[in-house]
Amino acid sequence: MTSAELFLTRLASERAVLVSVASTKGSAPRERGAWMGVFANDVIGTIGGGHLEFQALDAARARLAGATGDEVLRFALGPSLGQCCGGVVHLQFEPVSTADVPALRHRLTPQLTPVALFGGGHVGAALARVIANLPFALTWIDSRDGIFPGEVPVDITCEYSDPVQSAVRDLAPNSRVLIMSFSHAEDLDIVAACLQRQRARGDLPYIGLIGSKTKWATFRHRLEARGYSAGELAQVTCPIGVPGIAGKEPEVIAVAVAAQLLQLAI
Repeated sequence: MTSAELFLTRLASERAVLVSVASTKGSAPRERGAWMGVFANDVIGTIGGGHLEFQALDAARARLAGATGDEVLRFALGPSLGQCCGGVVHLQFEPVSTADVPALRHRLTPQLTPVALFGGGHVGAALARVIANLPFALTWIDSRDGIFPGEVPVDITCEYSDPVQSAVRDLAPNSRVLIMSFSHAEDLDIVAACLQRQRARGDLPYIGLIGSKTKWATFRHRLEARGYSAGELAQVTCPIGVPGIAGKEPEVIAVAVAAQLLQLAI
């Protein structure tokens, strides 16, 4: 369950103050729109921690206790606040209750970037666990029955597809595609299906293939034989993951790949 879902569920039975970053200037710990829901004895979410958050908690709980004050407060992130960011943050304080849940559901639900992950092996499973905690909506695809765990996070959709490359046709527009099936033959077919979709629609901004430079050299020659140009093949990233991380453990690869996906979202 996401922070927004936890907050809205709790809000159905208890009043809160929604504290959100209305604007920033200069360096700040969180971006505009970041929020935390403050209850009398609990808090969900964060606006950046430190003394800024402590003061915001005090101001929010004072409002819960009946105090009045400006809806938006200015905080300079300097020595007086015990922080050295050097910027300025304006925080909005909104008393909310169960009546506000429908509007807040639309407002607080994050816009998730679609990711298609082909392969339910060790690396795929590690990557799915990492992505579940990031702003992505994951479609996890494999050609084998019984490969997925019994329980997966709410933002992960598991899909059986045989042949596996047929799933490429129905991927959400602007999906980031990660290819790491159990078979090099499957991997090649998935890459080819992605390139074919790129020819037709051009809506897959990232096609990532797990493997070495040697693997990609082999794939490149086979794809050239299928008629794909150098420009088309340049759309494939292989190896995947941010450079400089040498570990081959599934969890290490997963973190490196997730970091690369986050870089693409900047």
